[in-house]
Amino acid sequence: MAIRTSLNRQRGEQRANTKGGEGTVAYVAEEKCIGCDQCTIVCDDDAIELYKAEMASQFIKVESNRKAKIIRDACTGCRLCVLACPTDAITMIDL
Repeated sequence: MAIRTSLNRQRGEQRANTKGGEGTVAYVAEEKCIGCDQCTIVCDDDAIELYKAEMASQFIKVESNRKAKIIRDACTGCRLCVLACPTDAITMIDL
């Protein structure tokens, strides 16, 4: 029983370290974003939406021209989107 309590406490501390980035907000580098939707899936605060970006060239065919956009007022700075992004397009910036 003590082991389970200890493990639960460690998990809670890890979540606390991930959550609660007061004073920071997520930022998306559009050129790195591939529109994969991973960030919107993990965002508990609904602070990320995908939008259709303008195509760089009409001659280049891509499967998706979606890009992630942060809703700053809703972002709590938890960093879950940063951890989920496969292309490192999302970073945290100071407010």
